[in-house]
Amino acid sequence: MGERWQDRFRAGRISLPSWAREAPDRSLYRSNSSGTWELYTWDRATGDHRQATARPQGTELGALDPSGDWVWWFDDTDGDEFGVWRRRPFTGGPDEAAAPGLAPSYSAGLALGTDGGALIGRSTDDGFSVHLCRPGEPSAELYSHRQEGYLASWSDDGTLFAIAHSEHGDSRHTAVRVYRLHGAGAGAAPRAEALGDLWDGPGRALYPGHFSPGGHCLLVLHERRGRAEPLLWDPATGEEQEVRLDDLPGELSADWAPDGKQLLIVQEHRARSRLHLHTPDGGRTEPLDTPSGLVSAAAARPDGTVEYSWSSSRLPPVIRNTRGETVLTPPGSAAPPSVPVRDVDVEGPGGAVHALVSEPEAGTAPYPTVFLVHGGPEAQDTDAFFSDVAAWVDHGFAVVRVNYRGSTGYGSAWRNAIERRVGLTELEDITAVRDWAVASGLADPSRLVLEGASWGGYLTLLGLGARPDDWSLGIAAVPIADYTAAYADEMEALRAFDRSMFGGSPEEVPDLYTASSPLTYAADVKAPVLILAGENDPRCPIRQIENYVDRLRELGKPHEVYRFDAGHGSFVVEERIRHMAAELDFALRNLAGVPGGPIPGSA
Repeated sequence: MGERWQDRFRAGRISLPSWAREAPDRSLYRSNSSGTWELYTWDRATGDHRQATARPQGTELGALDPSGDWVWWFDDTDGDEFGVWRRRPFTGGPDEAAAPGLAPSYSAGLALGTDGGALIGRSTDDGFSVHLCRPGEPSAELYSHRQEGYLASWSDDGTLFAIAHSEHGDSRHTAVRVYRLHGAGAGAAPRAEALGDLWDGPGRALYPGHFSPGGHCLLVLHERRGRAEPLLWDPATGEEQEVRLDDLPGELSADWAPDGKQLLIVQEHRARSRLHLHTPDGGRTEPLDTPSGLVSAAAARPDGTVEYSWSSSRLPPVIRNTRGETVLTPPGSAAPPSVPVRDVDVEGPGGAVHALVSEPEAGTAPYPTVFLVHGGPEAQDTDAFFSDVAAWVDHGFAVVRVNYRGSTGYGSAWRNAIERRVGLTELEDITAVRDWAVASGLADPSRLVLEGASWGGYLTLLGLGARPDDWSLGIAAVPIADYTAAYADEMEALRAFDRSMFGGSPEEVPDLYTASSPLTYAADVKAPVLILAGENDPRCPIRQIENYVDRLRELGKPHEVYRFDAGHGSFVVEERIRHMAAELDFALRNLAGVPGGPIPGSA
């Protein structure tokens, strides 16, 4: 295949364009066209595209203000996610500090107003806060609490804003509060008054969305029937209207259409998604015609069309609309296609486990097989296009992806099943699918690779130690390796997440953290392991990885380390290719001597 797998990484990609509420011809998107993921503006009326940011490690967060005059972007340092908001004119020009005097933080939400003002959510070691920032005036703190939360939305008239909060102590199952903003006019001293609070009790999350266009009705996702579903809430009266879509299986999310009369429903079911338009008044639901695969983002336009980003395991991403048109195409050649997936259901200790299997077009089973474990854990593997999956397949590997307990998309109970037994529960499901893959003749038991990034990297290291006889190799990118040290060094939002899962901090429940930490099982590791680590990672910090690597070195365990100058992954295309090349090289070298193993460099 030569460079085929690299071509997929280098192929131009774009995100779904957002647009300014009062100037819908002005759009903003992310693209890797420059070789680094950056923000770009697009004037739909003139067809003009302009690169808005250019930084060595790329830019992740950005937004357009309602007028379309300003591009906001988050300025961190080398991918550490800790920084401040800046803005620049849509038509180009110098950057300026968007909130002078507001200290750096982790981002916890941004909502932009029509008058140039903004609400900024901040997360620090002191907790979560919301600040009102207006040009030429000092920022004003409207809310703060030691427990974590995030800013969700600001009403169009600037009088109400909504937050998710965890004042009850559980950041994974948040409550919703709406505040009325007083003194928001220029020169006034602003303050926030609680208008309404919505909480469904322990273990049941509520996720605030946007206010209705031009109104005060808040869209909220709830879990009252064991899955994510939308409801409409009037915080002034307390009136709730649940959107019952019982004939749509899976989990549902929603957003407003620009006219405020319809909801765009995204249905996620068995690793795929479908779009629907729902009219709350009358209860009518209309399915939209989208191909089988994953809609990663969708939004309704003022002209009545819906634009969406779609891909499948076989076909690379495209931006389309419901008129059947391609909305935007990145420059350069499209990514080469890959292979489709097939679905497998394996009975595990907690119920049926859904997995996705990709098989190489050449060769015969049993294949060398990579179990590519997703991160999160609150995420899922989907029938979408992934360059890393395709690269493994090109090199003769089957790829198995497991939506273990803890994954989203399969209901609240499935997602919450890992609590108090973190990591070990997920491994039970991965093990069940691993055993099926071997017994079915798909996977060669002497050539099994456990691989993952972030939470997937954590489960990789944990699996290599807790079940050392199951795996031939391990590859862990930006992992949790020493859970106690990771807790000490990670951002506060993740410490709150850990406390919610474990039922406390390492000081409060030390035995649970020890049982779930890869470091605990380092002496039992048998397979060679490759670890990829970001120097500036705030999520899986470098010190705790060094602790684990030092322990492997002391024990004489075979291991290699690839360190890179970025945070929790890289936005630089060539760096991501180097990561993939290191993984392929590691696997091919270490499996070359195994009977029936792939030949190094083959594809």
